[in-house]
Amino acid sequence: MAAPKAPVLDKAGKEAKSLSLEEAVFGAEVKAHLVHETVRAEQNAARSATRGGKSRGMVAGGRAKPWRQKGTGRARAGSIRAPHWTGGGMAFPPNDRNFQVKVNRKVARAALRAALSAHANDGSLGIVDSSAFGEPSTKQAAALVEEWGRPSPLLVVLMEGEDSLARSFRNLDRVALTVPAELDVSQLVWARSLLISEQALEQVQGRAQ
Repeated sequence: MAAPKAPVLDKAGKEAKSLSLEEAVFGAEVKAHLVHETVRAEQNAARSATRGGKSRGMVAGGRAKPWRQKGTGRARAGSIRAPHWTGGGMAFPPNDRNFQVKVNRKVARAALRAALSAHANDGSLGIVDSSAFGEPSTKQAAALVEEWGRPSPLLVVLMEGEDSLARSFRNLDRVALTVPAELDVSQLVWARSLLISEQALEQVQGRAQ
């Protein structure tokens, strides 16, 4: 089987050359269940889990009985902060909850390879040469995306030092930027197109192996 390839785009968005990719990373089998499991784990880990409520012991007031036990003709009551009273505490209040789901490293890497391979198979993966952006230019970045003709949303993976490239793409609509160390499977699933800088490609392939 031939190694997968991706076009290297010039500043005009046209294919200047094609680059051979790591077959183990971009030519892997796409296992949908591993991708789903990893995306679910990443989204659960991002949840703040700060929802909560107050039990009857946490609400203010209610220290004494509202009336005596017998002789009033009313039902006995021990506190005005019981759950069935207006302003009372909740019977079973929701508290901080850990939503995290464990995913093994091998599964996470396999899911990352599957998501990258899906872009390579669909032709929605491109390599951008950061040297083409000598200075920041949003207009040039927009022209590159339009000429390339791939659907949005677009995910751009670049190195931290590629400031001109980052400042060129960051203001475009439906474009997200990330670095190889923070690349998630959920980002790759969200994006319908993927651009990776030549400098970041090696680290992306290293993370998925």
